[in-house]
Amino acid sequence: GGAMLRSLGSLLCLWALRLPLPPAGTVAAARGLDVASYRERVRAMFYHAYEHYLESAFPYDELRPLTCDGQDTWGSFSLTLIDALDTLLILGNVSEFQRVVTVLQEGVDFDIDVNASVFETNIRVVGGLLSAHLLSKKAGVEVEAGWPCSGPLLRMAEEAARKLLPAFQTPTGMPYGTVNLLHGVNPGETPVTCTAGIGTFIVEFATLSHLTGDPVFEDVARKALKALWKYRSDIGLVGNHIDVLTAKWVAQDAGIGAGVDSYFEYLVKGAILLQDEELMSMFLEYNKAIKNYTKFDDWYLWVQMYKGTVSMPVFQSLEAYWPGLQSLIGDIDNAMRTFLNYYTVWKQFGGLPEFYNIPQGYTVDKREGYPLRPELIESAMYLYRATRDPTLLELGRDAVESIEKISKVDCGFATIKDLRDHRLDNRMESFFLAETVKYLYLLFDPDNFIHNDGSVFDVVITPYGECVLNAGGYVFNTEAHPIDPAALHCCRKRKEEQWEVEDLMREFYSLKKTKKFTLKRASNHGEGESAKIPKDASSEKGGEKRNSKKSSHSLLSCPSQSFNSKLAVLGQVFLDNS
Repeated sequence: GGAMLRSLGSLLCLWALRLPLPPAGTVAAARGLDVASYRERVRAMFYHAYEHYLESAFPYDELRPLTCDGQDTWGSFSLTLIDALDTLLILGNVSEFQRVVTVLQEGVDFDIDVNASVFETNIRVVGGLLSAHLLSKKAGVEVEAGWPCSGPLLRMAEEAARKLLPAFQTPTGMPYGTVNLLHGVNPGETPVTCTAGIGTFIVEFATLSHLTGDPVFEDVARKALKALWKYRSDIGLVGNHIDVLTAKWVAQDAGIGAGVDSYFEYLVKGAILLQDEELMSMFLEYNKAIKNYTKFDDWYLWVQMYKGTVSMPVFQSLEAYWPGLQSLIGDIDNAMRTFLNYYTVWKQFGGLPEFYNIPQGYTVDKREGYPLRPELIESAMYLYRATRDPTLLELGRDAVESIEKISKVDCGFATIKDLRDHRLDNRMESFFLAETVKYLYLLFDPDNFIHNDGSVFDVVITPYGECVLNAGGYVFNTEAHPIDPAALHCCRKRKEEQWEVEDLMREFYSLKKTKKFTLKRASNHGEGESAKIPKDASSEKGGEKRNSKKSSHSLLSCPSQSFNSKLAVLGQVFLDNS
């Protein structure tokens, strides 16, 4: 459970909110905040941490900044490098991006005897590799012919995701929280998983399914999402931890923070990425229950999932993603009010303590730390795109000043163990480079390619036709890895069959120089592609040589044959109704 007590955000152009806004610079200048200088300070922050990771910690997962060495935390796959990869491109560093892609291809191995968090491996490793795969052409990497439907980073992402699939083999379809990358689920593994650890897969797994043509990933992710929906309480809430074998709720606290957070986030982002109304209506139902039972004066509390009685009047720093999520569904006023509440806590401590007691207005015992989390900055970035309110830049400024002042050490940036006396911990989480620095940079960089409004884009020729990429509307996974939603439409299912058709067509075309043909899309997710041929083709010599008409008719009209075997019939290319 502890492994999963975290979450995050996303990105999407808020089309509904594309009001004529004043240029970013002018508003900020009025309040005397130099956006360009903060952007450069964020860049310097990234390199101070990144270079020390490479120097002192690589190939371990994370840097230990107080002792200038490294440690494996979530597995053993140079996690910080995978997590920081797309941030390099957002900062414009194509040469280092290219170098790291080569290093990862040669050095990362998932065939290891390691117990890994299913949730963390998905959002950090699978998410990081998918995002880097989809950005690699933009970063000047030489991509292979089938890209974005194939490529070394995509194969790595798929390999990592396959290692997680055994966790989903449960009676409910809800996954175990931990899996051994070599042996699958350990005998005696606890069946209790937190809600976020069940509902935070659809973004990565649907992307994998659409790119590779293998539906298994999206299928298991959807099944897990729907199981949580099925087991919600009568008043429409979900708890914190559930037994994935019996579907009994073990921790019955309902709220928007740790243990639940990214489930709600992925309903919204999955809905946007896949244009899926069912996921959005699930979220909107939850949203009503959350407002009804947990919201008080623009704060959100924890309540008992069956009765709705308050169990903890606590604000957790992880909940600070919520205003950003509200902005994605266009609920700007509520988002802003809650954001301003959270910002007052930041100003009180120079960071967000893990837990904050709302009635007492102070930290909670043993939860006074700030591990340089991104959530409040993430929400500021979204809300700034929507409103251009300069207050949001001020939070960015405060974050840069605070992190530099309290957390910067010779070897990087250290987790703040206690915001009251500024004691530090010997840890720099990989999300600092994946998320915190990225969202800060994007807040201060209005012209970043990530903020593209669709006015420029790339056209890629794939074996499945033309494909538009990098037009914007990126959806961030909960580790801030941007996924280009257009890429999901680049790769037709059943790729092998597509290539087979193309080869046959080439052969066919060389026989019939006079006739033209085109490839026709099969109806929605049908059996691959079919080929359109001129009506009188069979009367030409090329067709006659191979078969008599009688046999061709009886064989080809047989509805029970698979597409592949139909294709194989005497090398004939046909229409289903031919």
